[in-house]
Amino acid sequence: MTKLIHIALVILISVSFSCQKGTEKTQTSEVVTEVKNDIERIEPPNWWVGFKNQQLQLLVKHPNISEAKASIKYSGVSIDKAHKADSPNYLFLGLSIAEHAKAGQFNIYFDFKNGTQLVQTYQLKDRETEAADIQGFDSSDAIYLITPDRFANGDTSNDIDVNLNEKTINRADDYGRHGGDIKGIINHLDYIQEMGFTQIWSCPLLTNDMERSSYHGYAMTDFYQVDPRYGSLEEYQELATKAKEKGIGIIMDQVANHCGSAHWWMQDLPFKDWVNQQESFENNKPLNNSNHRRTSNQDSYASKRDKKEMAEGWFVPTMPDLNQRNPFMANYIIQNSIWWVETLNLSGIRQDTYPYPDKNFMSNWAGAIMNEYPNFSIVGEEWSTNPLLIAYWQEGHDNKDGYDSNLRSTMDFAMQKNTVDALNEDEKWDTGLVKIYEGLANDFAYASPKDIMAFPDNHDMSRIFTQLKGDVPNTKMALSYLLTLPRIPQIYYGTEILMNDFEKPGDHGLIRTDFPGGWQDDTVNAFSGEGLTDAQKDMQLFLKKVLNYRKSSDAIHNGKTIHFAPFMGTYFLFRVIEGETVVLIINKNNEPISLDLKRFEEVGLHGKTLKNIITNETFVWQDEMILNERGSMLLSTKL
Repeated sequence: MTKLIHIALVILISVSFSCQKGTEKTQTSEVVTEVKNDIERIEPPNWWVGFKNQQLQLLVKHPNISEAKASIKYSGVSIDKAHKADSPNYLFLGLSIAEHAKAGQFNIYFDFKNGTQLVQTYQLKDRETEAADIQGFDSSDAIYLITPDRFANGDTSNDIDVNLNEKTINRADDYGRHGGDIKGIINHLDYIQEMGFTQIWSCPLLTNDMERSSYHGYAMTDFYQVDPRYGSLEEYQELATKAKEKGIGIIMDQVANHCGSAHWWMQDLPFKDWVNQQESFENNKPLNNSNHRRTSNQDSYASKRDKKEMAEGWFVPTMPDLNQRNPFMANYIIQNSIWWVETLNLSGIRQDTYPYPDKNFMSNWAGAIMNEYPNFSIVGEEWSTNPLLIAYWQEGHDNKDGYDSNLRSTMDFAMQKNTVDALNEDEKWDTGLVKIYEGLANDFAYASPKDIMAFPDNHDMSRIFTQLKGDVPNTKMALSYLLTLPRIPQIYYGTEILMNDFEKPGDHGLIRTDFPGGWQDDTVNAFSGEGLTDAQKDMQLFLKKVLNYRKSSDAIHNGKTIHFAPFMGTYFLFRVIEGETVVLIINKNNEPISLDLKRFEEVGLHGKTLKNIITNETFVWQDEMILNERGSMLLSTKL
């Protein structure tokens, strides 16, 4: 991984601090007997000893704090420099934390010329987990994506918070808050585990103090606070701990590109360039949204105008675009990500709208995290169906512009579209199953195909059952295909019970509908199976069997991939490793069909007994196979 040495030395110390130098390292530390909290806000709220990067930037927010001189008396901790912001109500402190510094509490003193002194007690903690032991996700995992407000309401007492802007709860409003929370996820960890999932990716759980549609979580108004309608930081930590006990990791959804327009700093921005188009914002002038031309990141012919409008335009009017070229903002975002990794012992980060921030910053951001956590995982969202764009963002890709993303995983929107097209289209020379055949052939473009995240749908697109026009066999084919590929699979909650958005296809509020059984008055309970239709129960069991087989399938995790061009409305894909071969058969024929298996003789299965993963029936691979019905078949040599 390139750039990491540069990142470790520069990213958190590259800020041009310009004010007075603080106290030097002291040999003895004062004893803090009383915690002081005189300062309005200090972020990060705490830190840890033992990082490779020994620099820490503190954002201090308090009326006229820029007029104060800061000092610390704690062994191993010193203020290198302090920097005044454009607003007098901010001070940015650059701290050095020596290798010998011990965990503990110490005071930061802020002395004003008039003799006033403010004191803030700060804490350094010991790290609970060795950095090398923080493990990311990989192709052996299966990820369950949850929109927390719509999954389960485990604590009705936090449904409404009178201190926040949106004070109502209304399950009849697709864009209102419904009451799902962290406790609801905790209460159903057994279900998630038994289904066969090994990772949970929850849409953001941080505070969204917006006036409406705050349920989705992507307009954050405090990057260090859990939204009280979801619960507390302690409950978030409880979720991470209890999930880990069940062999489930937690992936945090983060947003480096933007914040919510009601973010606390929008009323008093630290610098004149803290957000993009700040002058227009502060003077109530029209703001430009992003042109969303993501190809300008790679396009060698792109105009400066297109690049600027892409990177500096606001995602939507309610989401101010953060300026990562400001070094203080850059440090803030990097440290915030590391703070959450440490606080929750995360297994990964899913970074929203990956191509929208400054792309050099994104390389530095990912590099700084991976420098501290070499076995960690980050997946970036690049919503493109062009494999070349997806490949560009993955670490190790030979980019002609020399760009190194430091990003291990990207999201396979291309394969998602190919899968839907393959099953919806009629079989012709250039339509139908050839879409997944040729789509998978594009893997030559990727540095590491098995580290890319594949999915049938997600929280931003129509449900897969809807996209496949309510066709159950096609839905099973899509799921079995994506779960057999050399990929990291992600499944959106409710896919297992055929949740859909037929009423208003593509409507986000409907896509993110409530999971039945997550509320006390629900008449249908998908967790227990009560009230589900036969088709829903069948799909739930189907997915459960595939996921649980997949957990221990080395062939799917690491095996060689062999597939054959579509033939007579069928598609065969093999995953092969010593001791195990997995066979996926996709059949689009409505009538029985006989196939000559000699076509696949190079795989070496002749005379071997295979088991149907779904039905447990066995089958001897001979010269001929009869497929009696449309659908998918998963076979394994592991009996």
